[in-house]
Amino acid sequence: MTDAAPTTRRPRAPLLASFCGEAPPAPEWFADALAQAPERRVVTVDGAAIENLVWGVRGRRGLIFLHGNGAHADWWDFVAPFFAARFRVAAPSWSGMGRSDWREDYSIDQHVDEAMAAAEDAGVFEPAERPFIVAHSFGSLPALRLADRMPGRFAGMIIVDPPLFSEATRAARKPADPEAYRIHRVYPTLAEALARFRFAPEQACENLFIADHIARHGLKEVEGGWTWRFDPRHWRRGNRKHDFDAMFAQSKVPLALVLGANSVLYNSDDLAHLDALCASASAPKTVIADAAHHVMVDQPLAFIDVVREQLEAFAAAP
Repeated sequence: MTDAAPTTRRPRAPLLASFCGEAPPAPEWFADALAQAPERRVVTVDGAAIENLVWGVRGRRGLIFLHGNGAHADWWDFVAPFFAARFRVAAPSWSGMGRSDWREDYSIDQHVDEAMAAAEDAGVFEPAERPFIVAHSFGSLPALRLADRMPGRFAGMIIVDPPLFSEATRAARKPADPEAYRIHRVYPTLAEALARFRFAPEQACENLFIADHIARHGLKEVEGGWTWRFDPRHWRRGNRKHDFDAMFAQSKVPLALVLGANSVLYNSDDLAHLDALCASASAPKTVIADAAHHVMVDQPLAFIDVVREQLEAFAAAP
């Protein structure tokens, strides 16, 4: 990987610096969820090792969690255990993220193959009942492509704060320069690396025990210290030339939309656009109060309740 001209970044407030590398105090429900540790598996897709976290007993109905860009499968560590008593749960890390291998180039269809391989590896297609998907942010794009390519394989998808925008918002965005990325810094200590953790898009966080957990799993030890696991080239090197709006509006898989009430992803035109997509797809929309873009971080228990209720609604549908 070669160095590149740095992109402009605005100053960001620290989240974990005051803890000096120590874990913030966490509630009992969080500790109990983490105690239900996943089985950590690896599946190879197009030459890349893909991390796959699995909970629950093989043979139960399948449930797949797909994370966002720059994140990793451990973002679901405190969510998936709430579903493991009923489902066989799988959560892969996309190539270029988490403990999965990096690639020279990335594509949505390749990520679709990764999700399917992880699902097959976990056995979520073994029962007669078709599995469900819960997909956050960027993860919504491979999920919608899955619904487009193989609609008969899934019983329902919950799309959470997806990057689907109005025509005006898309027109205002400048095309990304595929070479304009920043190589990750190496921090001398784990404490210094944790202190640099931020959400993207930036937001405040009251549940710092969650921020700490996902930050720790997003770091790796290298020569000279600690650095981030995700490939900084991913977003700019990926092929995203698909009509995801049409995939949503015309989906043959039942969809549901979940948004954070305080998400900075959308303006009023974007929200109207999402409403129109939901109307076309006959997809219910739920807005979670006091949550920004990273809904499962801001309101984890409310998010779990919403997902549980929507899965019940999917299962009850004819």
